[in-house]
Amino acid sequence: MSETYDLAVVGSAFAGSLTAMIARRLGRSVVLLERGRHPRFAIGESSTPLANLLLERLANRYGIPALAPLAKWGSWQREHPEIGCGLKRGFTFYHHEFDRVFVPRADRSNELMVAASPNDTISDTHWFRPDFDYFFQREAVAQGVVYHDEVSLTAAEFGNDGVRLAGRQRGEPVEFRARFVVDASGPRGFLHRALGLGERSFAGYPATQALYSHFTGVRRWATLNPPEGTPPFPPDDAALHHAFPGGWMWVLRFNNGITSVGVSVSDALARELALYEGQPAWHRLLARLPSVVRQFAHATPTREFTHMPALTFRSTQAAGDRWALLPSAAGFVDPLLSTGFTLTLLGVERLAALFAETPVPSRQDLDAYAASVDADVSAAAALIGTLHRHFDRPADFQSLLMLYFAAASFSETARRLDRPEMAPGFLLRGQPEFAAGFHRILEAVRTSGLHGEALLQAVRETVAPVDVGGWCNPARQNWYPVDMAPLFAAADRLGSNREEIRAMLLRAGVEAAQLPGGG
Repeated sequence: MSETYDLAVVGSAFAGSLTAMIARRLGRSVVLLERGRHPRFAIGESSTPLANLLLERLANRYGIPALAPLAKWGSWQREHPEIGCGLKRGFTFYHHEFDRVFVPRADRSNELMVAASPNDTISDTHWFRPDFDYFFQREAVAQGVVYHDEVSLTAAEFGNDGVRLAGRQRGEPVEFRARFVVDASGPRGFLHRALGLGERSFAGYPATQALYSHFTGVRRWATLNPPEGTPPFPPDDAALHHAFPGGWMWVLRFNNGITSVGVSVSDALARELALYEGQPAWHRLLARLPSVVRQFAHATPTREFTHMPALTFRSTQAAGDRWALLPSAAGFVDPLLSTGFTLTLLGVERLAALFAETPVPSRQDLDAYAASVDADVSAAAALIGTLHRHFDRPADFQSLLMLYFAAASFSETARRLDRPEMAPGFLLRGQPEFAAGFHRILEAVRTSGLHGEALLQAVRETVAPVDVGGWCNPARQNWYPVDMAPLFAAADRLGSNREEIRAMLLRAGVEAAQLPGGG
């Protein structure tokens, strides 16, 4: 190719395509390179309120209106019913003991439900990636991005005037030239290999493996185990987690009859199950979970199981002269808590701000970008690694989860009020008071065995200054609906007032009748 583009993006899943679209809207010339062909399978499907808000804001800020409806269940179903999607009202957790039937406890101490929206219309979603990524790629082309698929890149040469990417397309040699390159090809992707970047571990993180597939015929958990009373939302309309000693299982339902299912387990449990064998290992695990096996009694996988022998990944470097890895290519922790989309979209937001200033960001700006990416993913790893060690201790696991929900809800609220500076970094890692308490708790859990009531009290004290959701409330008995009263009570902590909070909620799609006092 004789043309030199301002930007080459490697990998055309939603994040790479979105980066390409934004750069094109900023007036840059962009080429988007894909190793495969759309539509194709991809894992990583569950969104969150903050991820959806980031997507919506990026779409609006950079003039890509076709993407904004995908930030909410209601507008998605109205505007793009052809794109596979799942309704996600929140997070559902059930704690199992091996070889024992799950029996709900009267105090609900072996379960947890946390709502993320007050109604279906503004609910979060699960993204059926074959449809979702394909839509983004086509929209990138519609925005003027030059697209090439079935491109297998083998080399990247960097010079003072730009980057030369070489490889083959459908058997023929090709090369592409650009002033800058963004790698959106995932963990251990193209630039990681081409530049010979190393890997490093997350401090104290347990070794884990994963096994996953897509299924049809997965029964609804609530049909088999009807909840006592009225839960905050239907338990299956969520990111449903089955936790057990040594790991956990995700169950994400789409509206096309397909359910994404997988497990993340410790190396010890993976060896016990012979996880590398795929489907036989899956059945060995189900045999240990008598209540879960009923949910899959009539289920059929739609594709072969994928085994990941090393689930976590952290590159030694996330950016350099004339190149950057998206967060999805720079580091990965675990699907627990659905952090992947948020981390990736935060990275897209940061790169977009750099590209708005210049087609080739300075090394100083790229170093700052790389440091932010690594700090964000490391914050996620610190919490998730601790959670992985507490699957068989429900009370402590649930206490630790409050750190996530408090930070996530405060961050979303601050951004909706256009005060992102009040929530710096993922999991409020840049807010000194919360960050100090966060790391103090995790360190005490690791070194001195902090647990039980003492752990809950430490978490309660840490989240109190950022509590906009009524967290750590024993009266809830582990069912947390969307409660807006604590948000109004916390208005001053956000530099806001009740009137501004009310206007923000109405803009977000909350119905007036659902506000405290009926609006």
